Amino acid sequence: MIERVPTSVLSAEPCHLGEGPSYDVTTDTAWWFDIREGRLFEAHLGSRSVRTHALGRMASALGRIDAERQLIVAEDGLYIRNVADGLMSLFCPLEADKPDTRSNDSRVHPSGTFWIGTMGKQAERGAGAIYALHRGNMATLFPGISIPNSICFSPDGATGYFTDTAHSVLYAVPLDPATGLPRGEPEVLLRHSGTGGLDGSVCDADGQIWNACWGAGRIDVYSPQGERMRSLSVPARQSSCPAFVGSDLSRLLVTSAWQDMDAAARVGDPQAGYTFLLEASARGRAEPDVKLA
Repeated sequence: MIERVPTSVLSAEPCHLGEGPSYDVTTDTAWWFDIREGRLFEAHLGSRSVRTHALGRMASALGRIDAERQLIVAEDGLYIRNVADGLMSLFCPLEADKPDTRSNDSRVHPSGTFWIGTMGKQAERGAGAIYALHRGNMATLFPGISIPNSICFSPDGATGYFTDTAHSVLYAVPLDPATGLPRGEPEVLLRHSGTGGLDGSVCDADGQIWNACWGAGRIDVYSPQGERMRSLSVPARQSSCPAFVGSDLSRLLVTSAWQDMDAAARVGDPQAGYTFLLEASARGRAEPDVKLA
């Protein structure tokens, strides 16, 4: 059964490839990216005002450092961005010697360690990796990834999740809760079959995994044991990534994309690339700040 919960459009500006949503509960502000067009969106939920910032490069995710600064994950490096004026300064390179790759799905662990995914700009097989930025130092966790997605963490920080969308498998890996670094090997949690593919995910306060099913226009909710608990309809086929938003974190912001759709496909999917708010009755969690030192 696919649930059709009350859904509204937060932004009708179509994203070529909408991704990387996050939410700052202290300011009631949501952030997300259009990777392909190098744009960062900023939306104040209370007023529904939306601003767009041109970044001058592909970027896919951010972590809040503090009230004044963000860490932007971009195609060539990690950048510290001042929220007030948008000025960015390079913190460290990220595959800057590989012009054919870019950043993709990324998320901050409860410890403040930032897991960061990269991939080929044409989704070349095995061209990417998943890294961990731990206290300012970058370490390779999982090389040879084609399309890294679904990076998220259990509420206690003891389990990490990720997928290589090209392989349709969601992995669970045991972590040191204090560092966000693996202390064991990844194991298969579930194998996706049927329409669509595993894209971005986020964990709620109960440890359930909310996954955007790319190509199927829905959010699937899985238990920590890999059992599908719910499926929620999204009014765009290429749903890409969710984030919990709102003062009680019960709503779900979902990005989408029109990437690889021809004119006829876009006519048949008129809200492709829009950004949505779903009244999901979730028990969400606030995103932790990234720690640089």
